[in-house]
Amino acid sequence: MFPKETNPGVERVGYELRAAGVKPETTNPLRSGIHTRGYLPHVKREGARYFVTFRLADSLPKEVLLKIQAKRAERQTSFYAQQDAAKARGTPPPEEDALESIERDYYRELERYLDRGCGECWLRRPEIADLVSNAFRFFAEERYQLRAWVVMPNHVHAVIWPLPNHTLTRILQSWKRFTAREANKLLGRTGLAFWQPESFDHWIRNDEEHARCCRYVVNNPVKARLCQAIEDWRWSNAWRQPS
Repeated sequence: MFPKETNPGVERVGYELRAAGVKPETTNPLRSGIHTRGYLPHVKREGARYFVTFRLADSLPKEVLLKIQAKRAERQTSFYAQQDAAKARGTPPPEEDALESIERDYYRELERYLDRGCGECWLRRPEIADLVSNAFRFFAEERYQLRAWVVMPNHVHAVIWPLPNHTLTRILQSWKRFTAREANKLLGRTGLAFWQPESFDHWIRNDEEHARCCRYVVNNPVKARLCQAIEDWRWSNAWRQPS
């Protein structure tokens, strides 16, 4: 179902990353390190794979987003308070995995809301969904390896491995700029945002997580009750065109 790894150089980089990790490059955090765009922190690792999500500009009302963010902030505050208390007592601090759990729960709640199909859902229109799907595939194996992808009515997911000399940031900018411009032409819109400015990108730590992300991506249409089987959803790498 997912593309085979055919680039030995990329395979070697991935193996070295999983085996030993890499040190952040302070001179270029877009390749390796931590940077921010707007409100979200983005962690980059040279040679890493990523799970990325971006959504339409009207897909999530501001009041809903603020409510979900407040819940996450409350849990994060509690975690750091426990960490400080443990340090003062000289006892073991809470597991760092708890922070990752908070982040997973946060994005799961966002996903549940997105799957309700709020907003105009421009990506439900076949010509626009085709536009985005074709943009994903256009530079595959040239600038990145596209492990899994799906176009939903108001958001998209992809599991991507940037090839050497190509950064995730530039790839996402290229996708979003081109598709926003062309989609707005199809819709007869001018001067209006198509995508929400922020994207979510998650550095995939290991092969198990990679497989889980790929399963999540192709199963999203089934989970959202848009189709009965992953092979039925036309705008996904899992689609199997009827012969």
